[in-house]
Amino acid sequence: SSCVKEILMTINGCLGATARPNSLSLPVKGTDLWTLHRDGEVKLRMGESGPEAEPPLTVNQMFTSTVQRFGNYNALGWKEGEQWKTMTYNDYYKTCRTAAKGFLKLGLERYHGVGILGFNSVEWFIADIGAILAGGFAVGIYTTNSPEACQYVAENCQANILVVENHKQLQKILQDKLPHLKAIIQYKDELKEKKPNLYTWTEFMKLGRDEPDAQLDDIISSQKPNQCCTLIYTSGTTGQPKGVMLSHDNLTWTAFVTGQDVSLTDADKLQEVIVSYLPLSHIAAQMIDVWLPMKVGGVTYFAQPDALKGSLANTLREIRPTAFMGVPRVWEKMQEKMKSIGAKSSTVRRKVASWAKDVGLQTNLNKMELKPLNYRLAKRLVFRKVRKALGLDRCTRCYTGAAPITKDTLEFFLSLDIPLFELYGMSESSGPQTISLPDAFRLTSCGKVIPGCKTKIFNPDVDGNGEICFWGRHVFMGYLNMPDKTEEALDSDGWLHSGDLGKHDQDSFLFITGRIKELIITAGGENIPPVPIEDAVKEAVPLISNAMLIGDKRKFLSMLLTIKCQVNNETGAPEDELTPEAVELCSKLGSNSTRVSEIAGGRDRVVYAAIQEGINRVNEKATSNAQRIQKWTVLEKDFSIPGGELGPTMKLKRPVVMKMCKDQIENIYKEVLTPTTPDNPLPSK
Repeated sequence: SSCVKEILMTINGCLGATARPNSLSLPVKGTDLWTLHRDGEVKLRMGESGPEAEPPLTVNQMFTSTVQRFGNYNALGWKEGEQWKTMTYNDYYKTCRTAAKGFLKLGLERYHGVGILGFNSVEWFIADIGAILAGGFAVGIYTTNSPEACQYVAENCQANILVVENHKQLQKILQDKLPHLKAIIQYKDELKEKKPNLYTWTEFMKLGRDEPDAQLDDIISSQKPNQCCTLIYTSGTTGQPKGVMLSHDNLTWTAFVTGQDVSLTDADKLQEVIVSYLPLSHIAAQMIDVWLPMKVGGVTYFAQPDALKGSLANTLREIRPTAFMGVPRVWEKMQEKMKSIGAKSSTVRRKVASWAKDVGLQTNLNKMELKPLNYRLAKRLVFRKVRKALGLDRCTRCYTGAAPITKDTLEFFLSLDIPLFELYGMSESSGPQTISLPDAFRLTSCGKVIPGCKTKIFNPDVDGNGEICFWGRHVFMGYLNMPDKTEEALDSDGWLHSGDLGKHDQDSFLFITGRIKELIITAGGENIPPVPIEDAVKEAVPLISNAMLIGDKRKFLSMLLTIKCQVNNETGAPEDELTPEAVELCSKLGSNSTRVSEIAGGRDRVVYAAIQEGINRVNEKATSNAQRIQKWTVLEKDFSIPGGELGPTMKLKRPVVMKMCKDQIENIYKEVLTPTTPDNPLPSK
């Protein structure tokens, strides 16, 4: 079939049709914008002037330039017991070279993977950069992956070496039969058993120390900016993960333009301080934690492995970052915590805080040039203290991205004079495509396109909504060995089709309105983006933690809801107990519920009536009858990463939830629909 396809494409090409050229049949390397081959080269999307004309660099060139300028500055920081330890850029680069020589000694071949499976650490960074310097691919593997998923990635990138954090992650690998694998390195804890070709980190680093530099120097000098150096595996909510091939230029150029766009300062003026805690197998974390700080000589401190279970707050207070990226769930957790603390404050303190928040929100929304007197007073009384308590007193840039965030959370932080700047992008664009900035900020917008790149809305409808497409030197090389998927993502002119729906306002601010694959197409043929409706429900009913709209090929819309509950600090799994904020909300409604199990399944009629009231308010604003939520159900437990309903960046995995909640969904559509009216506030049982 691929032969037939190739012949057809050739014929189309001859006839002058706009069929995409087949990169498999390109005879000359580096003449096209994409490739499928591990050793392929692409044409860089250079421009005549401005950022597009910036000279291309390899990772080694960017790193050595930083070492020359900021060699004695701290690059990395980590905690041993209660003490913070640091490493300078000089030592960082030397250690990465030692690791590269160690990989070569263990038999790493050109364009083969070094898989890294573990929580963020100095060793993670060194393995990643060492793999690139040695001419291999750095390949992050999600720590939450099953053994089968780890095997798939290791096999797909033809990994010669796997670097694992501990015995638990090692077990996932040992079950596998991987033909290309030559060695495994465990970087934390003692080895529980000796096995051939299994090394501790210390043993591994010893291997590279005595190796001569010649082989490594030859490999480094042969590297080109338009060759692949990193594979990012998309988390694969549907089908197998795809290996996103990123070139040296993708990483170094994106770090350059993004750093300039967000005004990061060089270390000799004021050193940027970053906290690393998001999964490094994700491009957002790699760009923010590894490449951006390297470009400007910033320092990255590593959070504890239980960061997302609660310890992140302590790390932020100790490190006081100058820039911080939080996925929406991190900001929501901070919001919930502050609300529950606020609820326990004295009446006077509550009133002062409430007044200050009103002033903060209005001032920021008005974006007034002159800060009024009451704003300055509020800043002194409330905002400074809040920032200090959060560890954000030095943080001039607080970012959110990787998943949708609610307007309620954005307004909450804006009212505390902490604007959350939304980022938008994807693995295939090496991270960012648009960024909100202090002087270019709109609530619920993802900001404007980064310099040197372009955004196009493809096939817009009457409201200007269409598929968001990207162009720039940050656009990926292609999916490793996946012609069909590469062809789906890149059109014949080289535009990257995101699969996201969005529109621009009159000032070129981008607003995301949904995902094409998530679009619900009802039995009546109406296209409905679920996220705005889900966000509206969460805003109308603060008790709701997650909401998922259902209705594809159905006669009406329904919704799965989860209630805000405590999370197990060890496992990250949702518990039955409600959060303090949720208990207080129930109490205000006149309900005594303190557990999810006392609410779900219609057990608490007071709470159910309040949810229905909120949904009625959302329905009143619906643009059409088809967009009204007719039925809903509260699930017995919240969505979570360990439960499988959320991806590593807390993004909802809709196909997974559809499968897991199949019975509940079928029950919703089995029952006869009772229209909800003021006289009949409860959905039929």
